Amino acid sequence: MPSNKEFLDFILEQLSELDEISYRPMMGEFTIYYRDKIIGGIYDDRFLLKETKSALKMMPDVEKQLPYTGAREMLVVNNVEDRFFLKELIEAMYDELPAKKKRKL
Repeated sequence: MPSNKEFLDFILEQLSELDEISYRPMMGEFTIYYRDKIIGGIYDDRFLLKETKSALKMMPDVEKQLPYTGAREMLVVNNVEDRFFLKELIEAMYDELPAKKKRKL
């Protein structure tokens, strides 16, 4: 089931305190970027983030779920109402995320 655009808009509004947040539609879902690094996405109207040490520390009881069949588990963010928490979480994760891959020519 594709994600709802309204949920994406809500998450983007919650992340509006961060500069350089962007997204890319991907087969009915949405990949979320922060400063050109993939942080996670919207999958089946769930906000999922890549697993990092910082994210696990800030969400010690976090549930992990698959965004889609064949993917790695990601962290389910249930506290999407708290903008301040989301800002701190994503800023803390940033340095632990892999750099953007360069495209081969």
